[in-house]
Amino acid sequence: MAPTTRPIDARGWLFEVEDMEASTTTWHPIAGINTFTHNPGENEEVAETVAFDSEGMYEQDVMQRGATLSLEGQYRIDKTTSAQDPGQAYVDTVWANLLGSESRGNIRWRHKTQTQWVVWEATVTPGEQGGGTNEKTTWAATFTRCGAPTTAAVVTTP
Repeated sequence: MAPTTRPIDARGWLFEVEDMEASTTTWHPIAGINTFTHNPGENEEVAETVAFDSEGMYEQDVMQRGATLSLEGQYRIDKTTSAQDPGQAYVDTVWANLLGSESRGNIRWRHKTQTQWVVWEATVTPGEQGGGTNEKTTWAATFTRCGAPTTAAVVTTP
């Protein structure tokens, strides 16, 4: 019997950051991504609950959930203006410079086959940029979830 499921292409994932400075809701796609890692167990904390009546078997309770999303790719610029990609630029020049409670922003992502965005309030840690003689310049950022994730329907504009 043939399987009824198929794997999805990693290149089909879409990532966007919300511009918290804009007067209306504005999401900037992040261009140039060629690899991502979603770690749903990052920052998890557990409490050991082993007692005599555990009969030698380990037990624990999860006390804190956490997650990170790491994006890596190529530093991108507009071919006409040479301006950095708006999504990358927002992360690099606005979000990455905020401190305290203002350091939280919103990121959302989904696969192009999905009808819901995963939305996180998160902090961002900018990644390394660089490259060699015959390479393209790299770009990276890691987003750390703050609080519970939410979802939002994909809205298509006519």
